[in-house]
Amino acid sequence: MAHRLYTLLLWLALPVVVIRLGLRAARSPGYRGRIGERFGSGKSDKQYCDVWVHAVSVGEVNAATPLVRRLLDEKSGLDILITTMTPTGAQQVVDTFGKKVRHRFAPYDYPFAIRRFIDHFSPRLLILMETEIWPNMIRLCHHQGIPVVMANVRLSARSARGYRSVLPLVREGLNKVSLFATQSEADRENLLSLGVDRSKTHRTGSMKFEIKMPASVNEVAQAVRRDWSPNRPVIVAGSTHDGEEELLLHAFRSLLNDFPDLLLVVAPRHPERFESVVKLVARNGFKASRRTRQSGALDASVQIQIADTMGELPVLYGAADIAVVGGSLIPIRGIGGHNILEPCAVGVPVIFGRNMGNFLEISEIALRAGAGFQVSDEAALITQLQCLLDDAPLRGSVGEAGRMMVEQNAGATQKTCDLVLPFFAPR
Repeated sequence: MAHRLYTLLLWLALPVVVIRLGLRAARSPGYRGRIGERFGSGKSDKQYCDVWVHAVSVGEVNAATPLVRRLLDEKSGLDILITTMTPTGAQQVVDTFGKKVRHRFAPYDYPFAIRRFIDHFSPRLLILMETEIWPNMIRLCHHQGIPVVMANVRLSARSARGYRSVLPLVREGLNKVSLFATQSEADRENLLSLGVDRSKTHRTGSMKFEIKMPASVNEVAQAVRRDWSPNRPVIVAGSTHDGEEELLLHAFRSLLNDFPDLLLVVAPRHPERFESVVKLVARNGFKASRRTRQSGALDASVQIQIADTMGELPVLYGAADIAVVGGSLIPIRGIGGHNILEPCAVGVPVIFGRNMGNFLEISEIALRAGAGFQVSDEAALITQLQCLLDDAPLRGSVGEAGRMMVEQNAGATQKTCDLVLPFFAPR
C-alpha cells in the first residue's frame, strides 16, 4: 500500500520533475543530452551487465571506486554499469575508469522507467552506494530476482528519525534488500532501529578511506605550487556552497593583516556556481583569477583563485598548506559536510565545520588522530587558520597524522567485496 501511495505522488510530481530537468538543462550543458536515460530509454538492442552500481554524484562515485576496481580485479571479465544522477558524477566515472565500465544516467524512480532499464540491461546484482533508498528500484529488482546490496551505508540518528516518519514505505524497501554493509556500528544500529533484520547487516568500515592517489598527484601538485609560488602561504577551500564563500572571504580579509601575500583558492562544489562566486569575490574588492584562464605562474597581485575546473581538487589540496572542506561551515539543508579524507591522504591539515552529519564517524576519527580541526564559527575558523599559518611544524605533524589515519583505516573494500562476490553465479 505504501509504495502505491509513493508512486501516485511521483506521478503527480512528474510535471515538476520535467520542468526542473528542463531548467537544469538550460543552465548546465551536462543536463542537456541523454535526457531519455532518466526515463529508462535506451537502444533497441539489449546490453546485459553483471553489476549495476548506483552512485548519485561525485562523492558516491569516489566511494564506489575502490570496490569497483577490486571487483574487476577479483572477477575477470565482469561487466559493470555505473549510474549517476548528476553530470559531475558522470564525468567522474569517465575520468576514473575510462572504458573499463559503462555509464548511464539513473532512471527516475518511476516503475515504467525502472522496468525499461532492467529489461534493457538485465543486471545480476544492484549495488546502492551509501543510503540510497529508491523504493521502486529496490522493489522491481526484488521482483525480478535481482539481489540488492547497500554498500558503504551511513545512516545518522537524525536521518533515521526522518525515515521513521515514512516508516511503512522505508521498511518495505529495506526488507527487500539482501545485504547491508555499514560504515560504523552506529550506522548499523540506526538501520536496526528501522526494522532491518540483523543477519543482513555487516559492519565493514568506510570505503572512503580506500584512497589511492595516482603517483602523478604529488608531481602535478608540486608543479601547481610552483605556479602559485612556493613562498606564498596557500589555503584551498574545497566543495564550498552558497553562504560559505562569503564567510571564507571575511576570514581571508582578516588574515591579510598578518599574511599580506596569502593566497585563497576556492573550489565551489557545483560548476554552475563558478560564475556567481567570481562575481561575489569581485564585489568584495579582491583581485581574483580563474584557474581555467591561468597560464604559467600566477600573478603575485592575485589574492583569490577560483578553481573552475573538474577533477582537480586532490591536486589542489596537495599543493596547499591548509585545506578547508566546505558543506560543513554553515547549516545547509540536505548537506552534512563533504569528504575530508582527500586532503588527509595527501598529508595536508584539514579544517571543517560543525555540520558533519554525513561524515560523523570519519570526522571523529580524524579529530582523535590529530589529523584536523573542527571549528564552530567564523572567529574560530580565523583563529585556527592563523595558528596553522604561523606554525609550519604543526602543519607538518597534522598532515602526517592525516596520511597515517587514512592508511590505517583501509580494509573496508576487501570486506565488502568478500560479501558481494557470493552473489555471482553463472548466467
